[in-house]
Amino acid sequence: MPSNQSPHAILYATRPGALPARFRRTRILIVGCGDVGLRVAQALAGRVRLMAVTSSSDRTQALRARGITPLAGNLDDPDSLRRLAGLATRVLHLAPPPGEGWGDPRTLALTRALRRRSPPDAMVYGSTSGVYGDCLGDVAIETRATHADTPRARRRIDAENTMRFLGRSAPVRCSILRIPGIYAPDREGGTPRPRLLKGTPVLQAADDVYTNHIHADDLARACLAALWRGRPQRVYNVNDDTCLKMGDYFDLAADLYGLPRPPRVARDTAREQLSLMLLSFMSESRRMDNTRLKRELRLTLRYPTVAAGLS
Repeated sequence: MPSNQSPHAILYATRPGALPARFRRTRILIVGCGDVGLRVAQALAGRVRLMAVTSSSDRTQALRARGITPLAGNLDDPDSLRRLAGLATRVLHLAPPPGEGWGDPRTLALTRALRRRSPPDAMVYGSTSGVYGDCLGDVAIETRATHADTPRARRRIDAENTMRFLGRSAPVRCSILRIPGIYAPDREGGTPRPRLLKGTPVLQAADDVYTNHIHADDLARACLAALWRGRPQRVYNVNDDTCLKMGDYFDLAADLYGLPRPPRVARDTAREQLSLMLLSFMSESRRMDNTRLKRELRLTLRYPTVAAGLS
């Protein structure tokens, strides 16, 4: 089937030949089936056969309740992934790398397992916009060279390279989604409200950085579009149309929620008051371009701005 065919035209498609009935529908494997993965599964419920890798027996009932077949496996145990070979026609990989080290052995183990027998037709990997590093406020398009400034971003670059190798050698139509901050009112920790209630400061205007966002529902829709429409070994920025500096984003949220705006501090003062994780986000400034997302994946954002999504 053509890779650019509409998902509505192929979700119910069957493959010819004497295959068992359970293999005749499109088979989607979700690796890292958290909040976004579950949103993808909800959109596909009843249309395809859904599977998800889980290392926790406590999740099996919850996955089954959503129409997802749980598959026991642990990305940190390559032997446990052997059963994944040949199971899926399309794979959505949303699992993060380990929290330490210079590479991503999890993505490597997964791709090695998938290529053992009948590699999938398409695979989508959820990466991070952090691979661009600090762009000093410039626009980041997908052809811009990566310049990771943090160990976690370098691990993501390693995962992207592993995906490209799979795409070229298997071959598999691999798409890489570079994802900024994910938000949604129905997502745990998915709005600025808790931080606003704590009164956590933001940078003063002279030191502030541009930040980028995507609503979790639009991210799930981007994952689906890439599974069916993504071009081979193609990178896509997945962000909305908002162009705001971080402090202005929190001011906007505070006004929407009727809460006090956060205090503004100089960068030197922020180093004394904020965690290293928060400071790392405040040290990179970029404006992501989403033209390729709209033109190639033909995605119309339901929440084109954070004002629309937070409201």
